[in-house]
Amino acid sequence: MPHIRARDGVSIYYEEHGAGERHVVCSQVEHFPASLELELARRGFHVWLLTNRGFGRSQHVTEDYGAHWYDRFADDVIDFADAMGIDRFVYSGASNGAGTGFHVALRHPERLIAFLAVTAGPHNPDESRMSVRQQALRGEMPAHCIVYPTDDPGLLARRERLGEAQAALRARADYAAVYDSPETRAIDYGRPMSALGGEAGLQRALRGIRTPVLLMGGVEDTIARVDLMARTAKCLPNCKLVLYSGFGHCLDICEELADEAVAFLEHLEATGRVYAPVMEPGTGLD
Repeated sequence: MPHIRARDGVSIYYEEHGAGERHVVCSQVEHFPASLELELARRGFHVWLLTNRGFGRSQHVTEDYGAHWYDRFADDVIDFADAMGIDRFVYSGASNGAGTGFHVALRHPERLIAFLAVTAGPHNPDESRMSVRQQALRGEMPAHCIVYPTDDPGLLARRERLGEAQAALRARADYAAVYDSPETRAIDYGRPMSALGGEAGLQRALRGIRTPVLLMGGVEDTIARVDLMARTAKCLPNCKLVLYSGFGHCLDICEELADEAVAFLEHLEATGRVYAPVMEPGTGLD
């Protein structure tokens, strides 16, 4: 199985999808069989899926990094890129993976071409600094990955396949040791940027991120709420915000997200802007 060693020696597991010179890196606690990143791999991007230290097939750790887990995750992304000889790349992530993206943008902005952030928020640290995952494990978090009804047959079929894949994973003999070990269950990686002085410090940090950001979310999301995403878009100087009605934290419309991402990246490459080129007078709009 492919691994790289982070700067402190921790082993980070990764998967490779697609090929080419357009690199997309994503680091998550868990990757799903259907995602924006896998769809980008089908569209000609070279996609690298990292598993966060402490989880899955990455090395399980017992050290508690306190308020700096996301800093570790972000540095692991850079250590991976260095190991692979990738100078600049697009970072993409959903939920906790998007949290890592904000820390990459803060700590290593020179390495980023753009940041694709799905159901990102980030959280208001003044509300809580415990990770949603740990709150759920403790029974302190109401259901948040709500799958809202749809009449789309393709989406229904995908959801059924995803459920089957998750059931098959949990039935594996090594599931508990790899994905649900005592070390893993004990981890509370907190919330992004919570060490920066609460909500006020978080907003100051967001205003300093110059990286172009595409922020995509669901109107019904109770974790990365609309008010949080709107606050983030207001703070970020180079951001496009896309919201979908009828979806929550499980934003499982990968093709649509990829359409937005590809258009965003194409506009960025062609014009240096996060929006489509503006037509001059006399070109059909007057």
